[in-house]
Amino acid sequence: MPAIDDFQSYIANLQSPLSRAEIVTPDDANDLTHLTRALYLGTGGAVKLSLEDGTTVTFTNMAQGWHPIRVARVWATGTSATDIIGCW
Repeated sequence: MPAIDDFQSYIANLQSPLSRAEIVTPDDANDLTHLTRALYLGTGGAVKLSLEDGTTVTFTNMAQGWHPIRVARVWATGTSATDIIGCW
């Protein structure tokens, strides 16, 4: 039997809990399937990414854990963090 969703009639917004996630494979040529609301890093390190507005930046020494970042692409070149999950 599926889990009961007591909140199905609520409208999701940026303060709502995350409801979807996918494993991120860093890629220099392709964007993620969905713009994220957060990234989870299983192992910290550098992360080169393109933001919602197209700006590309590299965050160095990102800690393992949750990062509330709206990301369109995680680049393979320049990324050493691993076990990345994109959530929205």
